[in-house]
Amino acid sequence: MKPHRIRMTHNLVISYELYKKMSIYRAAPATCQEMTQFHSDDYVDFLNRVTPENASSFQRELARYNFEDDCPVFDGMFDLFSLSAGSSMEGAARLNRGLSDICINWSGGLHHAKKCEASGFCYINDIVLAILELLRHHQRVLYIDIDVHHGDGVEEAFYTTDRVMTCSFHKYGEFFPGTGDLRDIGEGKGKYYAVNFPLRDGIDDVSYQSVFKPVIQHIMDWYQPNAVVLQCGTDSLAGDKLGCFNLSMDGHAECVRFVKNFNLPTLVLGGGGYTIRNVSRVWAYETGILVGSEMDRKLPMNDYMDYYAPEYSLNVPAYNVENCNSAEYLERMTNQVIQNLERTKFVPSVQVQDVPRDVDNDIHDEDALDPEERMPEPVRDQHVVPDTEMYDADAMGLKDETRDGTKVINEEIHDKDDVEMEDVTNGANKATAESSIVDADEQPSKGASKEDAMDVDGAEVVPETAVKEEAAPVVPAKGDEGKEKAEEETVAVKVEKDAAPAPATAEPLADKQPAAAEPVEAGKETAAAAAPVAETPNVKAQSKTKETEEVPEPPAAQITTITSPQAPAETQSLAAETPKLPAETPRLPAIAQVAEKEEGEATEDDDDDEEGEIKDS
Repeated sequence: MKPHRIRMTHNLVISYELYKKMSIYRAAPATCQEMTQFHSDDYVDFLNRVTPENASSFQRELARYNFEDDCPVFDGMFDLFSLSAGSSMEGAARLNRGLSDICINWSGGLHHAKKCEASGFCYINDIVLAILELLRHHQRVLYIDIDVHHGDGVEEAFYTTDRVMTCSFHKYGEFFPGTGDLRDIGEGKGKYYAVNFPLRDGIDDVSYQSVFKPVIQHIMDWYQPNAVVLQCGTDSLAGDKLGCFNLSMDGHAECVRFVKNFNLPTLVLGGGGYTIRNVSRVWAYETGILVGSEMDRKLPMNDYMDYYAPEYSLNVPAYNVENCNSAEYLERMTNQVIQNLERTKFVPSVQVQDVPRDVDNDIHDEDALDPEERMPEPVRDQHVVPDTEMYDADAMGLKDETRDGTKVINEEIHDKDDVEMEDVTNGANKATAESSIVDADEQPSKGASKEDAMDVDGAEVVPETAVKEEAAPVVPAKGDEGKEKAEEETVAVKVEKDAAPAPATAEPLADKQPAAAEPVEAGKETAAAAAPVAETPNVKAQSKTKETEEVPEPPAAQITTITSPQAPAETQSLAAETPKLPAETPRLPAIAQVAEKEEGEATEDDDDDEEGEIKDS
């Protein structure tokens, strides 16, 4: 019953990423006043005051409240059980408000605690407190107990009422707590509303399901509960230190699956279980069933991997032990239980009355949330990742991280591209440096002729030795008076911050060379846009490397930039901060020489066609 088993269960739930399919709610501890809805005032007050240091001064109370043998006093006792009770009560309240269909609290299920005494490692009966909360909104509540021990504390609390039916499948005989006989059926108005199914040692999966399913089915048909509380004690598994049943993980989880299929508001609680390596695996597997997730039987890496050696498997198999429950015995017990249930065919009614108003604890003060955090913790806890999500939990704008052995999602993604995108104003579209350099075999430059769109093998590629520090000035072609004025507005910017814009007097090249200077939008990647030519092998490699990165932004081939009438002064600083640019801007004297040689071959018609293409673009 140590909290370490809850820690191991939580770690497996995180490792299997089941938390993405459910909301997480951090319940507040139950107050003393809330506990006294069932427990006596003096018992709760004693539980709050006693500690291991002052226990010697409470000798009379220790004997009176059964704080002996299996219920010792330990540090943090009241805090632990107030958290357990508060979680179960909050789960019931969420079911009442319709905020959840199924609530899970593996730290609950302490079914032995009585009104005025502790029993069987149980000090506060969170199950009774949760059922009392459910009764505020629901007429009838069904309690199902599959722990190896009889749920005597819950049965005793509702032994005389017909609004709660208790059903327990347990070991009966010389076994703790010694109650739960077939003839214990309730008293007064609660007669026949207490169902006990006594079992013998070594019952296996097949035998257990042969009695569990028909009994629960008849209860659902005749009692017609409005809500269900399911106690999933794992000491009924094979190999438990205190249990004597022989259930496998699949047999135990089949009970959870069967109850879930009735589609009623269900509160799922923990309970007993003293072989913690089995407890954590079964509860994690049953969490997967409740959220509808298939789980790999091979355990993922987690903080407690050594506990699951040597098989490192999620499965908890049954043992080869004798089943003392004969078919005749089980059939006789089943018939007797169903015969008692037939007396409850007429569903009990409840007098109509006003339902007390609930306090909605799910409303968060927006002013108290951190404005710098993209998704605050209360919002993140309640977020459920859709099944159709194609990528990880970063659907919330977050990335996974492991801290202190626990996988959390509380880091926002802030890479360089995101920061630069936030700096762009006036609704301008963000583009990286590689997006301005278009691969020749994917898309030709804007305004280029058909010959410029040829693949890299047929394009004029500038050798790396010809790359200089500054962009070469370009001269307007002869007879191209109108084009000269338009191209004077195109600016070439050096990568260094303090470089001044180079004069934009680019000479249009011949047909076989790349197009003349492509207009570039103000504030974009202007280095390498002075004279867009067929890219060098190094630049091409950088472009393809960038395209393979998993950055959620439009592909480079789909980005179109348009020049402003005049480049703003801040263009220089933005160009200097552009990531992954070569340290030097290519200077293309070789292409300028080629242009001079072929200048005489250019005709007036070619110039007019090229000018028309640039204007169209």
